[in-house]
Amino acid sequence: MLHKTGTRAVEDEGLTTQQWAVLGALSREESAAGMSVGDLARYLMVSRQNLSGLISRMERDGHLTTAADERDRRSRLVRMSTSGRQLWQQQAIPKINAYYDDVLTDFSIDDVTHALHYLLKLLDNMKRIDEATRTRNEEEDD
Repeated sequence: MLHKTGTRAVEDEGLTTQQWAVLGALSREESAAGMSVGDLARYLMVSRQNLSGLISRMERDGHLTTAADERDRRSRLVRMSTSGRQLWQQQAIPKINAYYDDVLTDFSIDDVTHALHYLLKLLDNMKRIDEATRTRNEEEDD
């Protein structure tokens, strides 16, 4: 439902929730110089393979730029383009804020705090399971 209803909130801008997540990650101050594809994948908790196609489409649409990392020429840095930043700040953020206001209707501050607490606990458990599965798979490959 988040994907379906969230995408509707920003579809007039030609964005999906996945693209919204990428732009949000790249809009952070600590990402101003760009992020490697690997770092971006880790931050968003997605596979590099899934992210690669998304980055290519967003670059084609003019939302992102990619360039070789000067510190590691094998790595590519992803940055929000000028038009991507303008889209994010002027069009997407207001609609995303309105979307969250709408989905959180009738939630008190305490409700939001508790929901966030439990979602973070759930995320921690999912990370633990993912790590255990990855470790087990690596041991089986050895």
